[in-house]
Amino acid sequence: MSSTISTPPFISGSRYRLQSLYSDFSEQKRSNPASYQANVDWWRRTLETYVSEGFHGSNRLVLKAGQQLVDNFRVEGVGKPICFHAVLVSVQFLPTLLPLTTFISLATSLYSSKSRSYLTVIPSLFLSYVVAKPLWWALEQVGVVGEDSLASSVSSTFSSIGSATSKTNTQWYGDYVLLHLVERAGNEILESQRLKNTGPSDALYTFDSFRTEFAECVIGSDSKDKMTMSELDMKVILRYLERDKGVVMVENGVVKFIEDDAEAEISGVDRGILELKTAVANLHAQIEGLQKKIDVCAQKAGEALKLKRKSIALSYLRSKKQLDDLLIKRLGALSNLEGTLIQVEGAAGDIEILNSYRASTATLRSILLHPSLNRDSIEQTMEAMAEANADAKEIDEAVRIGGDVAIGVTDFDDAELEEELHRLIIESGEEKQDELREMKLGSLPAAPLHDVCETSRTTPEWEAVAS
Repeated sequence: MSSTISTPPFISGSRYRLQSLYSDFSEQKRSNPASYQANVDWWRRTLETYVSEGFHGSNRLVLKAGQQLVDNFRVEGVGKPICFHAVLVSVQFLPTLLPLTTFISLATSLYSSKSRSYLTVIPSLFLSYVVAKPLWWALEQVGVVGEDSLASSVSSTFSSIGSATSKTNTQWYGDYVLLHLVERAGNEILESQRLKNTGPSDALYTFDSFRTEFAECVIGSDSKDKMTMSELDMKVILRYLERDKGVVMVENGVVKFIEDDAEAEISGVDRGILELKTAVANLHAQIEGLQKKIDVCAQKAGEALKLKRKSIALSYLRSKKQLDDLLIKRLGALSNLEGTLIQVEGAAGDIEILNSYRASTATLRSILLHPSLNRDSIEQTMEAMAEANADAKEIDEAVRIGGDVAIGVTDFDDAELEEELHRLIIESGEEKQDELREMKLGSLPAAPLHDVCETSRTTPEWEAVAS
């Protein structure tokens, strides 16, 4: 039999691998822990893909576990999985998955006192599989209990629970929050908000505007259809951002992103800004709709003229004219509202700036009140510094003089040194003059010797001697 089978896009694996994964492998937790953990991890990744890519509905953060889930995972030649009871219990223990009611009702953050929060709300089935059964197995391994003791009856009880759960029990049915997907969506929302947050209005949302603005962070950018975040996903992600991240406040349909140093409240000013922001968004939508209607009227009027239907064309043109007038009014209203919103945001920003000035002034004054910064303390410090520099200079001079004495260096008279230097300069100048004189004499042409002799013989004295 071939191992190649046709599977849904969210399932990967051969026939034999899927047969192992689809079986009730809960007993492997004791006999083969490595295989058990590998199976649980495969199911965790597969369920995350199944939910995040929208194979089971519009929710991208919440898994709806039930008979429909079992049917959706049916594979030809393998059948339906009978292991969901073990998978969901084990994935809760990681923990990467929580029942929806548990997630919403937790009063403390998932990142602080996690174990205490979980133990106060985990269902009895979770306690049966995760706490009692492994504990009893450990006691059996060390010989504290045996087959003839109470362990035998408890173990058989757990076996009957597992068997019933795998076949007929529906205790594992329900909605489950996938924590990995929630954390990923939360981080993407925070990054998107950080990039666009330029004013007070950018931190305020209604539920509808929040679902529209951050739909891509939850649904994903690869989605072909323009979708809006589901109400259940919005409820989950807002609970996560508010309780676990502490970055938003939710109150009476208003969502506000808060900074570390911002007031953790939604004030009347915030509600007023949000109303203005909502009105501006609604006008933008109206203007876009009016423009589309105007384009349609113009197109249909042109088509009617081509068919020589003058009365119909005039009707469309009349409608277009009315829409044009309404568009002009809406554009005027939009301009006024946007100007008002800018002024309100500017005023709110001025308040923040003045608060920063006030805080910085108080900080500066508190620093200046330090005893080290009064005038007497400063003068004493500067005098002490001057004395220390003078002492250092004296010590340096003493060390230098002592060093000269140690190596036999004596002091010289500066006048004698100046005189010696002057004498050397004069001698150097005389030597240069002699060199120049010799160079000039060397450059004169020498007279030939025979010419000198002939000239001397023609003189009167030479002639007298010769006679």
